[in-house]
Amino acid sequence: MDTFFDGVTIFSDFLWGGTWGDQRILPVGIITIALLGTGVIMMVLLGGRPLLRLFPAFGELWSGRKSGGEGEITPWQALSTALSGQVGTGNLAGVATAITLGGPGAIFWMWVTAIFGMALAYSESSLAVRYREKHADGKYHGGPMYYIQNGLGKNWKWLAILFCIGTICSALVTGGALQSNSVTQSALEASASLGIDLPRWAVGAVLAFLVFVVIVGGIKSIGVVAGRVVPFMAIAYIVVGFIILATHASEIPDAFALIFTEAFGFREAAGGFAGYVIMAAIRAGVARGLFSNEAGQGSAPIAHAAAQTSNPVKQGEIAMLGVFIDTIIICTMTALVILTVSGSYANLDGSFAEFAWQSDALSASAVTTAAFAQGIYGGAWIILAAQALFAFTTIIGWSYYAETSATYIVGDWAARPFRFIWVGVAFAGTLVVNVDGLWRFGDVANSMMLFPNVIAILLLAGVVLRYTRDYDRKGIVPPAWYGADATVMPVVAASAAPDADDRPAPKAKTGPDGPDGGGDGGAD
Repeated sequence: MDTFFDGVTIFSDFLWGGTWGDQRILPVGIITIALLGTGVIMMVLLGGRPLLRLFPAFGELWSGRKSGGEGEITPWQALSTALSGQVGTGNLAGVATAITLGGPGAIFWMWVTAIFGMALAYSESSLAVRYREKHADGKYHGGPMYYIQNGLGKNWKWLAILFCIGTICSALVTGGALQSNSVTQSALEASASLGIDLPRWAVGAVLAFLVFVVIVGGIKSIGVVAGRVVPFMAIAYIVVGFIILATHASEIPDAFALIFTEAFGFREAAGGFAGYVIMAAIRAGVARGLFSNEAGQGSAPIAHAAAQTSNPVKQGEIAMLGVFIDTIIICTMTALVILTVSGSYANLDGSFAEFAWQSDALSASAVTTAAFAQGIYGGAWIILAAQALFAFTTIIGWSYYAETSATYIVGDWAARPFRFIWVGVAFAGTLVVNVDGLWRFGDVANSMMLFPNVIAILLLAGVVLRYTRDYDRKGIVPPAWYGADATVMPVVAASAAPDADDRPAPKAKTGPDGPDGGGDGGAD
């Protein structure tokens, strides 16, 4: 088993970091090139639209608390469900790891990644709504697997299946077992501090019960819980961060200065180390940024495809807010706390570091925990609670991603049995002791998701550009694709879109097995 995980680790390092063993093959990992490159392409093609529509998108999100068309959950709940998977351990451990490995400059490159990631999020989630299917039971199914099949044609179904396999593997490992293990670790640490010896199986039993209660009702139940819990936990975390920063306000300018100077290696230029410092910052910032916000990975579009909306463009704009909230707001809050809260943090040799990220005795979430503990009374408990809550919401969000992928492969009948399997995964994850190998396996599984998704986004880039321009210039809502044997909504003016769901819909036309071969007229 160790040999297997050693091989997985080497392959994972190549995908994410560009190294093979002790040798550097590429300046950055293949995944970084694929995701960041695709993000840049889509941002350029869209003319910077995701940035220009950022603030209007918040207004659409607020309006999205109510239904705007056919679907399973409100646009607000769809974003909350997507955020339940995006906001997680990456916001705590990932930020600290980026700073530790790449220095404070890594945060700047996390921001850059998020900016271009917004273009990816818009593209993939608008495509998910555009090509979702309405099945015989009245439920909506969408995501990369459906816009690969319905947008690219049946000849590409193999790519859709590959995406589903990757999603299921990634969900079982990083979205399920490892997250439940994180909840367990938080519970054990909290109980130990109170002198209570809490058995792992007890934590697993409680967690499995809570997961079952939420997911047994499917996406509607998940959406309701996520729509209430996710905004609360995000706001609570941000408020605590603001309180800490308010007491360290004088250090904030220095923190920003450190981020920008180290992002470009200004301080190291005189010593000839600028190039090394810049590459280290880029590698750490981009990799951790992509890991945190999941833009381009293909998970969030599955949630947004269930939104009650008739407008793919508006839902795509709401989807890109997930990247902004996750990285620009929450990750930045974590980074500033780590960079501003000074103290005496022990090193392995017995000396002390001024900041937690400078201590060689701390790593990952331990850096964040130490900074928060120093910055506010009960800070360590706050991080433990955040870790547990972030991990729990990730578990319920990823259950739907895995379920949708499983039903795509074997049929809708598998939905309910899979939910019971997922409860078992949540329980089993609490019993895992050594998780390092599983994290690496999860990284590889993530690549099985994102490569098919990135390929589809690039091949359907013209479609995204056409329906976006038609909506911006003519107010035309792209036709809704509900499957070749279902119905397709007629193209209507944006002002008439809310009434379109009540009109008789014509029979869908079947197109060729090429890009966007399945839709009926309109913007395509």
